[in-house]
Amino acid sequence: MGHPRKARKQYDTPSHPWNADRIKQENKLVQKYGLKNKKEVWKAETMVKRYRRDARELLGMSSEHNSTERQQLLNHLVTIGVLPENAKLEDVLDLTVEDVLRRRLQTVVHRKGLAYTAKEARVFVVHGHIAMNNRKIDSPSYLVKRGEEELIGYYPGSAVIKLKIPETPKKEKPKKEKPRRDSYRGRGRRNRR
Repeated sequence: MGHPRKARKQYDTPSHPWNADRIKQENKLVQKYGLKNKKEVWKAETMVKRYRRDARELLGMSSEHNSTERQQLLNHLVTIGVLPENAKLEDVLDLTVEDVLRRRLQTVVHRKGLAYTAKEARVFVVHGHIAMNNRKIDSPSYLVKRGEEELIGYYPGSAVIKLKIPETPKKEKPKKEKPRRDSYRGRGRRNRR
């Protein structure tokens, strides 16, 4: 059972830690979705593995005994927005890690245009600038349910509202030229005394 004050690990680590293909794929996901570390990818992979495992078990059993369990699993996946409303149990086997990562609050904030980048969306969520139905949510890993996307916006009174982030990102400022070396003459060893 474990100690009640110590939470259990909610993810499975890779069985082979130094697989180059897996590492490259995880790095792409971390970069694309602005994740903090690979642990968040592993959590999403574990969720998908568990959903697939449950679907395989339910498909292997006779449909008379587990019709309510099938419906509960499908309703749960439709509610969190991972599957479409007319999905079948076989569609659960086609789930990917990206299906889960797309439903994270951090990703939805970035897609709605409330932040320029996925990393910035994470900062906005963690610092309390994002709210859902005027209630602050500070967990970037919160899975946004179907129909909740319209309720996401800036928290009233947040300093980010004053910035008024537009839909299109700003253009970069031109870089300043470095000063010429001639302007530094006279500051050498001789003048240090």
